[in-house]
Amino acid sequence: MTNNNEQWVVYEGKEGLGKGKHIVFVSGDEEYRSEEALPCLAKILAVRHGFKCTVLFAINPETGEIDPVNQTNIPGLENLETADMMVLFLRFRELPDDKMKYIIDYTNAGKPVMGLRTATHSFNYTRNKDSKYAKYDFRSTTFEGGYGRQVLGETWVNHHGHHGRESTRGIINEEFKDHPILKGVEDIWGPTDVYTVTTITGDPKVLVFGQVLKGMDPKDEPNTDKPMMPLAWIKTYTGELGKTSRVFCTTMGASVDLLSEGLRRLLVNGCYWCMGMEDVIPEKSDVDIVGEYNPLYFGFGTHKKGVKPSDLKL
Repeated sequence: MTNNNEQWVVYEGKEGLGKGKHIVFVSGDEEYRSEEALPCLAKILAVRHGFKCTVLFAINPETGEIDPVNQTNIPGLENLETADMMVLFLRFRELPDDKMKYIIDYTNAGKPVMGLRTATHSFNYTRNKDSKYAKYDFRSTTFEGGYGRQVLGETWVNHHGHHGRESTRGIINEEFKDHPILKGVEDIWGPTDVYTVTTITGDPKVLVFGQVLKGMDPKDEPNTDKPMMPLAWIKTYTGELGKTSRVFCTTMGASVDLLSEGLRRLLVNGCYWCMGMEDVIPEKSDVDIVGEYNPLYFGFGTHKKGVKPSDLKL
């Protein structure tokens, strides 16, 4: 068993516009390597922009190793009590009520939330269906579409692009091309496929559409038989206490997607906007990767074994 302070990683903010702000990143998905993507993004925000960044992981409680297959254990969620922003990249988690409480209390406090890729289907209640948090299940009918649809805008629907064979090109929505989040953003591409989006709750503005490409190369032609889908949007969410959060969601975000400079800039700018700092978003945010970054390709069972959070320190 590992010590508590070794079960997550903290990147202390350097100098920058984010000095004094604390972002908590919550990873835990079996397929898209959130345990690699979120530390990459957190290091950029800490080193290049000054934010304090705490990254949480699904942990094997016996070994203390990062284990994205473990759906019930994410130590350190109490860090959300001091967070100015939460970034979620989860898939099918079922956390104990005393841990889930931190995520829901944070969400209801009117604080900003960002969701990446499978965050639209973060929670899946199969063991404890009587939990007071079971309504956040992605298939919920009492809280239609669960946390994904109600808070982030959409739940899991389907693959729109052919998974593993058709990649994604991000197309800026001309209507909002001058939005602060899109400052300096261009050339968004990723090997993950476009997700189907049927509805976005709240008052959404779609900033980027996802165009399906016929192959896995950024130079491939679009598949014009498949209409574009919303890829990145902003909205608000008013929680149970009547407090309203700014929300940013994108169906991209796998570790290999973050090799796209355009996507990294979209996410960094999105964090500024979520925290009400849109007036200070640079013309071209510094999104250079910090240190080495050799992300594993997406897939089940492909995560790097034997890694502990302490191995990811700067």
